[in-house]
Amino acid sequence: MTIHSDNAASSTHLFRSERTFTVWRYGVGHSQLLLRAVPDGANTACLDLLFEDVKAMQLVTHYESIELHPAGEDEAQQILDFSGVASTWREKYLVVSLRSRSGSGFVLCRRITALQGGDDPFGPHGGIEERDVIWSIRR
Repeated sequence: MTIHSDNAASSTHLFRSERTFTVWRYGVGHSQLLLRAVPDGANTACLDLLFEDVKAMQLVTHYESIELHPAGEDEAQQILDFSGVASTWREKYLVVSLRSRSGSGFVLCRRITALQGGDDPFGPHGGIEERDVIWSIRR
């Protein structure tokens, strides 16, 4: 899949969910960002978006009805320049726009995984081990 695409292709979503996601955790050591939708009246399990090897991000605190899109060519170039990633490594990263009713943002990373499972948002240790992968993309 090519992330650096023309603007018409960038309107295609990679992932979409009507649920509300909150910025749950960012770990500097492993460069992982976790957005979590907790159980609510209509959904009995957590739904997580785990971004790995994060090099740059701009976020709002929560996303109502989230969509992930490949960044358009100009936007991707601006994000890559902002990130400071060397030009020789840039093709190894996903440049993803986050869009929702409550705000937008972006993430520059190597892998994104959607995981579902568990009815306790904090889990036994706040982990994601017992969750099932329902979608994934990597560079």
